[in-house]
Parts: sequence; C-alpha cells; structure tokens
Amino acid sequence: MWLAMAACARAPSTLGSASQPAHQLTVLQWWLIIIALAVVLIIGVLLLIPLRRRIRTVADAPLTSGGTTTPIIIGVVISAAILIFVFIYSAVVLVDDAKPSTVPRLAVKVTGHRWWWEVEYLAADSSNVDQDVMGANEIHIPVGEPVRILGTSADVIHDFWVPQLQGKIDLEPGRTNVFWIRADKPGRYRGQCAEYCGLQHAHMIIWVVAQSRPEFEKWLARERAPAPAPATPLEKEGQQAFLSAPCVLCHTIRGTGAGGVLGPDLTHIGSRLTLGAGTLTNTPGNLAGWIENAQSIKPGVDMPRLDLPPATLHKIIAYLESLN
Repeated sequence: MWLAMAACARAPSTLGSASQPAHQLTVLQWWLIIIALAVVLIIGVLLLIPLRRRIRTVADAPLTSGGTTTPIIIGVVISAAILIFVFIYSAVVLVDDAKPSTVPRLAVKVTGHRWWWEVEYLAADSSNVDQDVMGANEIHIPVGEPVRILGTSADVIHDFWVPQLQGKIDLEPGRTNVFWIRADKPGRYRGQCAEYCGLQHAHMIIWVVAQSRPEFEKWLARERAPAPAPATPLEKEGQQAFLSAPCVLCHTIRGTGAGGVLGPDLTHIGSRLTLGAGTLTNTPGNLAGWIENAQSIKPGVDMPRLDLPPATLHKIIAYLESLN
C-alpha cells in the first residue's frame, strides 16, 4: 500500500491547498464527500432494516391505499433539501472563486499544445505582449498576488489545472477563456492537463513557481533579455551547430537566427525545471536523450529523431545548458 501511495506522491492533489480559492474548493469537496457517504449509509441502513423483520409476501399483505405516502414524502423532502443545500453552497463557492478580490498586475497567456504548454507574459490589461517573455511548461508568479490566466489551445481541447492553487479551466481552439490563480506561500506547484487530449495526455505537466515579488522581478528581467552570448569555445561551436541543425525550423532563441515557432521557445531553456512538459528533469544527460530521440521517451510528440553525430550533440548540449 505504501509503495502504491509513494508512486502518486508527485501527482497533483486537491488536499494540500496553497491559496484561499483552492482551500474553499477543498472544503466544498469534503462536504460533498461527507454528504454522499451519509446518504449511502442511511440508504444502506434502511435497506437492511427489513432483513431483521418478518417479510410478508404480496399475497399476505393487506390491500391498503396510501400506506406508503408518508415515507415517500419524507424521502422527497430530505432529498430536495440536500440537493438545494449542495447547489447553493457550490454556487456560492464557485462565484466567490470566479474573480480575485484585487485587480491582477500580471497576465499570462497559456496555450495548450499536444503535448506541452506555451507560456506568454502579457501587459497588465492583457491586450498585447509587452514584456517579450516566452516560456514553456512552467509559470513563475509573485506570492500573494492574483495572476490573470488567458487560456486557449492550438489543436484539441486541453484543461489547465493546478489543484493546489485553483480549480480548472478548459483551453479550447479558437476561444480564449479568462481565469486567475494565486499562491499564498512560495513553492512549486504541479499542474496537469485534465482533459484527455491524446496519447501523451498523462505526460502534459505544468509547474507553477511562486516567488517573492523581488525574486519574481529578477527572474522576469532575466527572461526578458535575449539569450546570453556563448562564453566558451565549446558553447560557441554549440551555437553554430544548433543554427546549422534542423532545430532552427521549430525553435526560437531570441538574439540569434533561430526563429521557429512550432516548438517551445528555447531562449532560457537552461533555467527550466523539466523537459518534455514534465517528462524529464532538466539535466544534460536527459537533454541529450531528448534531442537525440524524443520519440523513445514520449512517443507521438512532434519532435523528430535527429540522429546527430555525438560530437555535434555534445556541443549543442553545452550551448543549450548555458542559456540561463
């Protein structure tokens, strides 16, 4: 049992809420569970009571009219009261969680792809991009501040869900749904696509990193800058190898000639937590394996098998790891 529980230790959970909206949803969840269990228990007891009595056959039973009216009325009234309570309580919680108490200073556009997340930091009014910050598979936010989320999809319906911070929202092609999240304490919070979207649906993970406002501003300034120039001969050779490889057809590295838009922006890939939307931790070895043959790690992704010469791959890894 403990081994099975350990396997789910890193899974998203609604139990460890880290914001007031998530806490309200957790309390609502427990109320619904308690009510459902109570109803099942009561019905079970009522069904067992006749087993302790002499059950008369239909032939022996007296022909009466209206004998069952009172229990039916009581059952209808109790059921209606429970449903009305659940409806009103759920509506109050959902309406309260729909809008933050203060106007968000930050907006983030999240676009779902099969199977990764594109992250774009927007102007305060969410009208256009003004911070020149593009990322993938992780969102950084300041602690204690609401952040507006604009969700859409580039292909099929996805679902953005970080259970420790908020409820979930659908990401639909051709439509932008507005949402918000907040983290009341610093940390890393795992999110997940919660709408089945194909072969690698389970491997479509997003991380939300909550930082203090000064740390967030420092991170944002670094992300806004173009990619750092290569500092060593190996990194310079790696940059040239990257720009000469098929990588430039799909990926962007701002400040270089790489301007592909089919895959994630790699301008600051060296500072990211994971690769392949949470499939691997971001280490040089994992990055090499992903570039060489992503299909063996995450079958069905758009990343093709490259089969680069080992020396070329080594140079590219050195360069990408320097992009902090």
